[in-house]
Amino acid sequence: MRVGVIGLGNMGMGAAVSLLRAGHLVFGCDLNAQARSELAAAGAEIVARPDLLPPDLKALVLLVVNAAQAEEVLFGRAGAVPSLSPGTVVLISVTMAPEAARALAARLSSSGFLVLDAPISGGPARAREGTLSVMASGSPAAFAAAEPVLSAIAAKVWRLGEEPGLGSTVKMVNQLLAGVHIAAAAEALALGIRAGADANTLFEVIGASAGSSWMWQNRVPHILEGDDTPRSAVSIFVKDLGIVLDQARSLTFPLPLAAAAHQLFLAAAASGHGDRDDAFVIRVWQTLTGIPLPAKG
Repeated sequence: MRVGVIGLGNMGMGAAVSLLRAGHLVFGCDLNAQARSELAAAGAEIVARPDLLPPDLKALVLLVVNAAQAEEVLFGRAGAVPSLSPGTVVLISVTMAPEAARALAARLSSSGFLVLDAPISGGPARAREGTLSVMASGSPAAFAAAEPVLSAIAAKVWRLGEEPGLGSTVKMVNQLLAGVHIAAAAEALALGIRAGADANTLFEVIGASAGSSWMWQNRVPHILEGDDTPRSAVSIFVKDLGIVLDQARSLTFPLPLAAAAHQLFLAAAASGHGDRDDAFVIRVWQTLTGIPLPAKG
């Protein structure tokens, strides 16, 4: 199957590699030259701009950062839509507000495309393994057309209904929990360090206790290794928790925990750490209290 992937960051690169491994012919597109070179070395075809994607693609996967980028790569000056053939299935695997997903899906559908609102979760490692979770909504025809792609990139596909926006709603709830859990893990580790506990021992004890979480197990090792290379960046949770809070505001729904976590990610970004790994929201506490953090080995 001929599949385009726009956005070759950590998740997009992993998805593209998984598609290649499944035997698909992949056409990758990204502004980052290093990412393009890496995917080319893995066996993909590379195009410099979305409008240069071949017209006979059967599926297009969007893995850009936000709704504005999705709009641009589809309908902008060098957007993909004029080059693609009607009937192509477009997987919107971008974390965005549900209303943005609905609007984008409506515009694509009116141009003759099949659409899945299909955000993903699982992290870069699972993206490369082809074991992501996909939270998808769309028509039965869109699911059928996207099945070869979904089989290549996901271990679990949640079929959430036919209406676009349902996938993004569920992803929004996931991101609320993910952001709060990362912030809570960082806060807890920072408190333990300030109180005199050994950070590595604390990680092991909590990891085997009721206070553990997936984010504790996944993110705290980044801190212990002193490795702030962004697998998922602080700025991502500034955006995603912003989406959560905007949606809650429109529903007159209080979210005190999400709001507090959002302020912590904002503080980390304002301190110059927006492009670093999201676990390093812990630097907010380092700045406030002077706690020592492990140096990169």
